[in-house]
Amino acid sequence: MRIAVQSAPFDIGTEAAAFAQAAAEAGAVVTFTGIVRDLSGGLSAMEIEHYPGMTERAIRDIALQAMSRWNLIDALVIHRHGRLRVAEPIMMVATAAAHRANAFEAAEFLMDYLKSRAPFWKKEITASGAEWVAATEQDEAALTRW
Repeated sequence: MRIAVQSAPFDIGTEAAAFAQAAAEAGAVVTFTGIVRDLSGGLSAMEIEHYPGMTERAIRDIALQAMSRWNLIDALVIHRHGRLRVAEPIMMVATAAAHRANAFEAAEFLMDYLKSRAPFWKKEITASGAEWVAATEQDEAALTRW
């Protein structure tokens, strides 16, 4: 299991290939990458803040829960912080399991947690200023299934 909270960009293909190769005994590998998107048409950047140490521990705890609950062979969570431009990867989750249902469910569980509960604070930067991003009702509702 690897947890990385970093400001540096990462290569989706390289990370996915390395994860899959390390989990060669898995019957299923699922990957998901979140990208900075501009829904309003005016986003120039997103700034993501976190508390070093606390953030990594919180993500590690939830990843350990996923490992146990879905009998994962391996898990990967990469989440960036700092200033990110539109179309840059924000985060990546990868899960490996003997069966696809476990890999998919664990990946969704981790993604839902990262979206709503992981200790990150996101600010959207536009030409008219900056605004903190709050979790949506849809994000909160997604957590209820776990």
